[in-house]
Amino acid sequence: MKAETGAKDPVEKVRRFLDERGYTGRIHTSAETIFTVEDASRTVGAPPEAILKTIVLQADGEFVLALMSGVNKVDLKTLKKLLPGVKRVSMSNPETVYGFSGFAVGGVPPVGYPAKLKTFLDEDLFTQETVWAAAGSDHAFFPVSPFELLEMTGGERAGIKKEGKGEAAPSPC
Repeated sequence: MKAETGAKDPVEKVRRFLDERGYTGRIHTSAETIFTVEDASRTVGAPPEAILKTIVLQADGEFVLALMSGVNKVDLKTLKKLLPGVKRVSMSNPETVYGFSGFAVGGVPPVGYPAKLKTFLDEDLFTQETVWAAAGSDHAFFPVSPFELLEMTGGERAGIKKEGKGEAAPSPC
């Protein structure tokens, strides 16, 4: 099921969404490919904690977003508990994400979808004044306050990070 928003260019879909919500910042672009949190951190000059990962999940077949601090992984069991009546929550594969949204992994934004998605924001994002999010491609990104992002998405703050030992492996944005 391919999403249609009126704009074919993925960065333009994000730009349109942001403009419609009164976002006053700008979308930045880079010649460098931004695919991992480490790439994004280096490119924007922000710590990995301030890099936003947009994780597209499926909850009993419905798309759900988990917006995570770059150093955290999403805890699917905790997320399932926040979705009453849901039997199964799973990660979407890159092909499914692209087919649904038109956004490729590495450029999946937290906004710009054709319909409002249930969205959860990792509590750790709120320790940052600004987070850096993908803007529809692996060369485009934008800064945003976690509180502004919460309002834009109509999301919910939640303790959804996986607790555990050791370093997280590099993750796509």
